[in-house]
Amino acid sequence: MASDVQPEPRFFVLKDDMHGRYDTQALDADSSHSGDAPRCPQCGSIIGMRTWLPPYRVELELYGEEFGDFVESTGYDFLISERFAQSFKAESLTGLLGFHPVEVERVRKKRKKSKDTLMPRYFAVTACFGRGALDEARSRIRRNKPVTCQECRSTGVDAIHGFALEPGTWQGEDIFRPRGEQGSIFVSERFAQFIQRHALTNMKLTPIEDYVWDPLERGPP
Repeated sequence: MASDVQPEPRFFVLKDDMHGRYDTQALDADSSHSGDAPRCPQCGSIIGMRTWLPPYRVELELYGEEFGDFVESTGYDFLISERFAQSFKAESLTGLLGFHPVEVERVRKKRKKSKDTLMPRYFAVTACFGRGALDEARSRIRRNKPVTCQECRSTGVDAIHGFALEPGTWQGEDIFRPRGEQGSIFVSERFAQFIQRHALTNMKLTPIEDYVWDPLERGPP
């Protein structure tokens, strides 16, 4: 007899593919255009970096051979190519906000082997703050302060050796910043399949349970 128990949804941490063929980085050409940082609606704590305001101007640094479809920038904003943006909207995926056209003022090619390929048109976007919350009992995180607000669950983090989401908190966003670790970008399995189907570049996905960030080598909690 088939089981009625539904498997837990799978999630991945999204990062750029540093040192890969499509390694592209962005720097704000004018960092003076920024607004207030987002705050928790319950406790008022800052839960993110200052928002990027227009005009959206950047300098690109091309470390790979070709321009990537996903480009990390300063702050919580990042860039996506026009084909990425169009496909995301066409397939009704959720979680990206903004879609502001970006003016690229300068491109620095960091490798001699970089190809003379056409640079795509880029848009500035940000991942939404999702309702999905970290499961503190099942996540392996070294925090430097205890969690005091059950809304944002935001505290300093010294090391990460795997995440888990609290069942029932995720509300279907395909890309989002989770409560308890707003500095990370989570994506759904549908988003992972979307990336593969469209061969989108400069994107590295790690299952959240396997993700490790431990700059001081303190080990798991």
